[in-house]
Amino acid sequence: MTQLAQETINGSGVTTVDMKLEVVVIPVSDVDRAKQFYGQLGWRLDADFRFDNGFRVVQYTPPGSGSSIQFGTKVAPAAPGSAQSLYLVVTDIVAARDQLVARGIAVSDVFHLGAPGAQFEPGSNDRLPGPSPDHTSYRSYATFSDPDGNRWLLQEVTTRLPGRVDPAETAFASVNDLASALRRAAIAHGDHEKRIGHHDENWPDWYAEFMVAEQAGQKLPE
Repeated sequence: MTQLAQETINGSGVTTVDMKLEVVVIPVSDVDRAKQFYGQLGWRLDADFRFDNGFRVVQYTPPGSGSSIQFGTKVAPAAPGSAQSLYLVVTDIVAARDQLVARGIAVSDVFHLGAPGAQFEPGSNDRLPGPSPDHTSYRSYATFSDPDGNRWLLQEVTTRLPGRVDPAETAFASVNDLASALRRAAIAHGDHEKRIGHHDENWPDWYAEFMVAEQAGQKLPE
């Protein structure tokens, strides 16, 4: 045991080792069929390694994601299709659903929650049609499944819960996320200019403040 680890255990020092969620393994029955499906989603194929002992691992990464999925042979002891409610966070639930439908994927209609937990209950009467009013973060969903029945949840999030994101480290995972944030800032800034009654020459500063606050779950500028 290293001295640093021992000091941490003894409480005489505090250290945090980064532990980044890298890969989620999902169980499938037919690797080639699963590979075709996840490729159809438009996800990036990172690897397809085969070995003489029959072991095979395939890895895909969703657009803008820092984490990936793996499946293959001799990879997951769980029953195929047993991975349920895997979250895919998006900034525009309608656009995300439309994109998947255009790729030939069967996706549920967009719904929002009439009661906590309804996203985990297929067929629940507490799944109300359409996005959440005012597109409230964490409340709008759509679902789809892979050929084995592993189920995915699309969830719309634009404003994170307070403390979820450090405002000093604001970052956008993709061009699409940044563009969506700019559009929301533009709409909000239009309302801001109506309130002040004139053109805001400092709009870049206002945009930046809005985008950082929105992502970090802090009070938005007015």
